[in-house]
Amino acid sequence: MIPSPDSQNHFPESAAKNDEPLNDSPIEEVRLTVPTTDDPSLPCLTFRTWFLGIISCAALSYLNQFFSYRRNPLSITSVSAQILVLPVGKFMAATLPERRFRFPGTNWSFSLNPGPFNMKEHCLITIFANAGASGVYAIGIVTIVKAFYHRKLHPLAAMILTHSTQLLGYGWAGIFRKFLVDSPYMWWPSNLVQVSLFRALHDVEVRRKGGLTRLQFFAIVLVSSFSYYVVPGYLFPSITALSFVCWIWKDSVTAQQIGSGLNGLGLGSFAFDWATTVSFIGSPLATPGFAMINILVGFVLTVYVFLPLAYWTNLYDAKKFPIISSHVFDSTGHPYNVSKILTGRSFEFNREGYDSYSKINLSIFFVFVYGLSFASLSSTISHVALFHGRTIWKQTKASFQDTFGDIHTRLMRKNYEPVPQWWFYSLLIVVVGMGLLACEGFGRQLQLPYWGILLAMALASVFTLPIGVIAATTNQQAGLNVISEMIIGYMYPGRPLANITFKTYSTISTSQALMFLQDFKLGHYMKIPPKSMFIVQLVGTVVSSGVYFGTAWWLLTTVPNICDKSNLQNGSPWTCPYDDVFYNASIIWGVAGPLRMFGKLGLYPGMNYFFLFGLVAPIPVWYMARKYPEKKWIALINVPIVISGAGAMPSAKTVNYLCWFAIGIFFNVYVYRRFKGWWARHNYVMSAGLDAGVAFFATLCYFSVQMHGVEGPQWWGLDQGDHCPLANCPTLPGIQVAGCPVF
Repeated sequence: MIPSPDSQNHFPESAAKNDEPLNDSPIEEVRLTVPTTDDPSLPCLTFRTWFLGIISCAALSYLNQFFSYRRNPLSITSVSAQILVLPVGKFMAATLPERRFRFPGTNWSFSLNPGPFNMKEHCLITIFANAGASGVYAIGIVTIVKAFYHRKLHPLAAMILTHSTQLLGYGWAGIFRKFLVDSPYMWWPSNLVQVSLFRALHDVEVRRKGGLTRLQFFAIVLVSSFSYYVVPGYLFPSITALSFVCWIWKDSVTAQQIGSGLNGLGLGSFAFDWATTVSFIGSPLATPGFAMINILVGFVLTVYVFLPLAYWTNLYDAKKFPIISSHVFDSTGHPYNVSKILTGRSFEFNREGYDSYSKINLSIFFVFVYGLSFASLSSTISHVALFHGRTIWKQTKASFQDTFGDIHTRLMRKNYEPVPQWWFYSLLIVVVGMGLLACEGFGRQLQLPYWGILLAMALASVFTLPIGVIAATTNQQAGLNVISEMIIGYMYPGRPLANITFKTYSTISTSQALMFLQDFKLGHYMKIPPKSMFIVQLVGTVVSSGVYFGTAWWLLTTVPNICDKSNLQNGSPWTCPYDDVFYNASIIWGVAGPLRMFGKLGLYPGMNYFFLFGLVAPIPVWYMARKYPEKKWIALINVPIVISGAGAMPSAKTVNYLCWFAIGIFFNVYVYRRFKGWWARHNYVMSAGLDAGVAFFATLCYFSVQMHGVEGPQWWGLDQGDHCPLANCPTLPGIQVAGCPVF
């Protein structure tokens, strides 16, 4: 098992030798953060839980979908709701009547005010909010159909698609919860941020002389973050990405390719903005130090070794295109005209048009992204089999014998009934029926036949466990998007909507299962009754899916030229950056297909060797770890994480990574080792405070100022770019692109 970032190795094999149950968690971070007590008498599913939870879920769903279409997407996490509902909950506890209300003709009754607002209610409300903060991937399908391909889509088909993709993962969660929740070695690091914040907000803590309580510390961080964000968020947006290299060499394409933190290698780039740090990658304070070092190694090898080598040796005509880009290009270096290779009525691949026009070309970095995605997936399977195969087998036997677990698992089993398996299976059957209706009904607008849904389910069921093991121990999650695009692209080529629908059902059912399991582990740490957790997650998912869909459909049908950069008014924020990447992926895998991209008819068949590389890469590390057990640092090497070190790019930029590494390594390596007491009390609380301050100010700023067209002062610092306009230029002689010099 993957160890924690301290010098100890936490291998479950060692614990398995002892038949006695663990007195505490084997993971030090959990021991430092999660209490080992429980009060089963505290009410959970109260009126306050339902009222505040549904409002929080709906509000975050609306805000996140609204901001996702804008030039600078804002992701408002559940931490914001977690903070806001506390005073409201306490106010309701102080003012609402305590008498009970009975349902006519039944023995059911409830009270508007069952007592003081408690931590378990607060946790369930936060899980409601988390459903609204997690996003709905299927909205990307609706967006590119209506805004990029300009096709019609039946709203009922779109709504069923949205709900079914979000709910499908609950079946896999039910199957694998014993492995990924009950096991003490599946500790889900990011949950410790939430646990720490709950304790700071609810625990009665006596302030030490000259010190601060965790709640006081959180309040100071939140206010400071809120106050400071007026600078990068409104007055001086340029500090979200700065590059001194571009300031010095203003006319050099090569220098700007090297120095740009948004479109280049980012050497010398930096930012004074917490949002830049957490965008796309998440909080660096919630990622274990050993995982961060693995990511750093992979990032350096990818961005600073292989990418420059490939670009400046002109591999795959790399110099014809930008060094880092997620767009598709024709053979002349210009953006690809997709309308030339799609038939109008049937919306399928036009082979004659393709043969007479051009093959699809990618930037060299985008080529590497796909190659490394292939390697990451195969290495995940290999790594889990080698390092965790024995453990999974032991846990499988233990799950039938009902014997393994730490003190948290024992408390949950003692005090609460588990969720019956038939709940999960029944929901799975219903959702599969919804998916079949969405794809086979409504004139098969989504192009995917019934067997595609079943194949997507099979793919998700195979990969949920290995991907979950990585996520539960490193806070990093691999995705099935690339392999699913490849599989359906070979089996059912030339149909872009079938491709992205298949990808959504396979990828999102896996990620939703993992989100469900992560929230379940949070409830495990907080000692929430499992049935209450299930009900809240299910209702929260249904509410959030509906609000996300309604918000997206409203914007897509009311905002003129939304997502169409060529026809939007100058300065319009509705540029849809996430959906732009999604659209280009649909061209690569759905229109042209993998055979014409990575097969014998394409330009990049060499990338398929990355599958083999990923499969064998963990073997040397596994062998060395077994041969030299005294060298514990070897066991800390996680090959899938190294391979996917730059996996959030090209959506993420190099400046995001550089800030993320600087802050994360300082706190989760240096501070963790040298000042462990301070780290245990303040690290996760600080992360939550910084997130909440940014979210509160960004929301307030938009609705009070920016939505009325009142922008910051017109000056050099208002530009949200990094002032490296030449970083996107090609460098091959003779290639002419607007705004770029010709070599």
